[in-house]
Amino acid sequence: MQQFIDAFTEYLKVEKNVSEHTCRNYISDLMMFKEYVDRDIDIKAIDNLAVRGFLGLLSRKGEKKSSIARRLSVLRTFFKYLHREGYVEINPAKIVATPKQEKMMPAFLSVDDAFSLMEMPVGADVLTLRDKAILETFYSTGIRIGELAGLNDPDIDFTSGLVKVRGKGRKERIVPIGEKAMTAIKNYLNKRLELLEKGQRVKGSKGQGNETAYLYNDNVLFVNKAGNRITERSIARIVDKYASRLSNIAHISPHGLRHTFATHLLNAGADLRSIQELLGHKSLSTTQRYTHLGIDKLMEVYDKAHPRSKVKG
Repeated sequence: MQQFIDAFTEYLKVEKNVSEHTCRNYISDLMMFKEYVDRDIDIKAIDNLAVRGFLGLLSRKGEKKSSIARRLSVLRTFFKYLHREGYVEINPAKIVATPKQEKMMPAFLSVDDAFSLMEMPVGADVLTLRDKAILETFYSTGIRIGELAGLNDPDIDFTSGLVKVRGKGRKERIVPIGEKAMTAIKNYLNKRLELLEKGQRVKGSKGQGNETAYLYNDNVLFVNKAGNRITERSIARIVDKYASRLSNIAHISPHGLRHTFATHLLNAGADLRSIQELLGHKSLSTTQRYTHLGIDKLMEVYDKAHPRSKVKG
C-alpha cells in the first residue's frame, strides 16, 4: 500500500499543488489507515466495510466528528485518485456516509479587539515589524495561513493596493489590501535585509577576490530568523503570541482572523458573493455560515429602522 501512498503524495504536490502542511496531514491520515487495514493488504481488497471499521475505531477513541469527517474526505480523495489511475475498480470510501457535524460558530474578534490585536506588536526591530505586518495582512485580506506564507514580493502591488493570492488547487485570485497593512509591510521590508543577511550569507569567491558572497531569496515576502520562507506553524505561533497578551481574548487562530475579516465585512454591509470572491470559497454555501454571525447586527438595524419593530408607548 505504501507505493500507492507515495504515488498519491506526488500527485498532491505536482498536480494539485497543495501546501506542505496539507500534504503532511493527508499522509498522516493515510498512514493511520494503512496500519488499521494491514500494511501488506492488496489495495483492491479494501472495501467500504474496512473504511467504516476504521472510522468506527476513531469514534471509539473519542475523536471529534469533524476530525473523522476530515479523514474520510482524505480516503475519498485517495481512492478517487487510485480509481482514476486504474489501480482499483471502485472507490470504497465514496458510499460511506459522512458523520453528522455539530454546528459550531466560528471564533472571531469584535472590531475593538481586532484593532487592539493589530497594535500589540510594539517595537522597531525587524521581527516585531514582521509580526505586525503578518497580523495586519491577515486582518486586511482574510487570506488563508498557507496563502500568507506563500506570498512573494511581486504579489504585493503597493500602487493599486492589490495582492495576488495563490489558493487551493493552484487557483489565483486578486484581493484588496488596506493602507495600514501596506504601511506595516513597507516598514518590515525596510529592515528585512537583516534577516536575509543572517540566513543566506555564504563564504566564497566573488570576482577575483575572496569576499563574502550573499545569496538572497528576494522573492519571499515573510521570512524567519534564518532568512527562509516562514512556515505556517511559525505564523500560528506569532498570532497566538500576541493574542494571548489580550486578557479579553480567549483564543484566536489565524483561521479565526479570516473569520473576523469576513464577519466585519458582512456587518458593514458587504454582500455574500463579494465575500465569497475575497475568501476564495468555491461554494457560496461555505460563505453562508457568516449570515449566522451577522444576526445580532441585523436585529439591531431592524429594531432601529423598522417602524413596527416594537410596540410604541
